[in-house]
Amino acid sequence: MLKFYSASARVVNTRRAVMECMEIALGNDYQDTDLLIMHASIGHDFQEMVNQAHEMAPHARIVAASCCGVVGREGVSESMKDMALMAIKGKEFAVSAVDQINGKNSYEKCLEIANDLKAQQPGINMVYFLGSGIDIANDLCIQAFEEVLGEHVTIFGATSSDNMKGVISYQAVDQHVYEHAAYAVGFSDPSLTIDTQATHGFVAIGEPLVVTKAEGHIIKEFNGKPAWEEYTRRLGLTTAATCGDTIPIGALGEKLSPELAVEYGNGHLLRVVTKRDGNDMYYATTIAEGTPLWLTTRDEELIFTEMDRIVKEMNDRHSGKKPVAVFHADCLARGRFLFNRIIKDELVSKMQYPFYSDGSCPPWLGMYGFGEFARLGGKNAYHNYTTALYVIYR
Repeated sequence: MLKFYSASARVVNTRRAVMECMEIALGNDYQDTDLLIMHASIGHDFQEMVNQAHEMAPHARIVAASCCGVVGREGVSESMKDMALMAIKGKEFAVSAVDQINGKNSYEKCLEIANDLKAQQPGINMVYFLGSGIDIANDLCIQAFEEVLGEHVTIFGATSSDNMKGVISYQAVDQHVYEHAAYAVGFSDPSLTIDTQATHGFVAIGEPLVVTKAEGHIIKEFNGKPAWEEYTRRLGLTTAATCGDTIPIGALGEKLSPELAVEYGNGHLLRVVTKRDGNDMYYATTIAEGTPLWLTTRDEELIFTEMDRIVKEMNDRHSGKKPVAVFHADCLARGRFLFNRIIKDELVSKMQYPFYSDGSCPPWLGMYGFGEFARLGGKNAYHNYTTALYVIYR
């Protein structure tokens, strides 16, 4: 039976940060840990991080990813030196990873991971997936997992990020650190179930940009014009802008069906652009020619009211039953005044407090990444610019 423990810290020294997290989460009983899932801001040395974790828990599998801030039981932190972990004891899981994943081979790489997970551990009913946040076709990742493990298996997790620049992100598996890798943890504890839900709070504006030329996950033209040129023009930027310049203001919205819009609390599913090559824009999923995409703007009131709604709905679905652990993926481009930590604390407290038991937050591992996986319309889906909650019950 799997047991979960979590901690987060803001410590400049990477090894000391690992030690503090391990000691907060597990006390002195950390050597027999079976799995460590770690998130750290881009200011930490990832090789030092996994080496220290391995030293303290020599028999544990270790997976880690870079992010631009963490959320733990202790609250939210968005410095360059944040770290958080979820420590797990128990054997009902499998770990698999691949290197050099990208938008053109996402399906094949995730097929490899899924087959490896299935061979290691029968009865997998949920998969925590973390891929590179730059140049990846996340819909093809979902497709591969579902073909091997079944559509009933819930995929949750995120894509790694840097400090919202779209330059580089890191993933680590055991004692190896990568830049374009993906890993997955398949959980097979039959006593566990998971519930997932995501919300953003952005509103579509103006006339859409229509994709007039695309190849897989790469948009080449909008409205018959070079994609980056037309996209930045509509944002009021020059073509010299970077992805980091567009991420906070350039969310692109795909229109949802009326039925999905009701569930989502929004008429559009958002996408982020984290890489470009000249005028070619690397989308987060494959994209069909003829697709209209709307620019969007943040609705601060909607962000908060929708957060209240999804937390209430999740609690109602489980009749107030309290979780044994919560995983959480979030986007920095949310919350009042975007980067105001005081208001981020408010948003995080609104999502955490309803899950408290006897005055305590359950083990909680959250990160600010480039994208989030959560179900929509009863199906696995990939999102951007959302808060996505993954609540595990026993």
